[in-house]
Amino acid sequence: MIANVKVYTTTSCGYCVRAKALLSKRSVPFEEIDVSGDDDKRAWLVKATGGMRTVPQIFIDEKPIGGSDELHALDRSGELEKLLHR
Repeated sequence: MIANVKVYTTTSCGYCVRAKALLSKRSVPFEEIDVSGDDDKRAWLVKATGGMRTVPQIFIDEKPIGGSDELHALDRSGELEKLLHR
């Protein structure tokens, strides 16, 4: 069973595009949540990630894993596959 993946993004965000491209390349279904112009959603996201203010912010089964760089590092190490298929 594949994990539930959510990607919090904003419009015109290169790192967001990069993260979504990796997930798509790996055939990982994900929900994209655009937080552009939504102050309440942005405030929740900062709190949920322990203070991270950048996007994308990626959650796997409701656990924040970081942004695009962290996602790519998990992929390179093989840990992404393990997180997605528990």
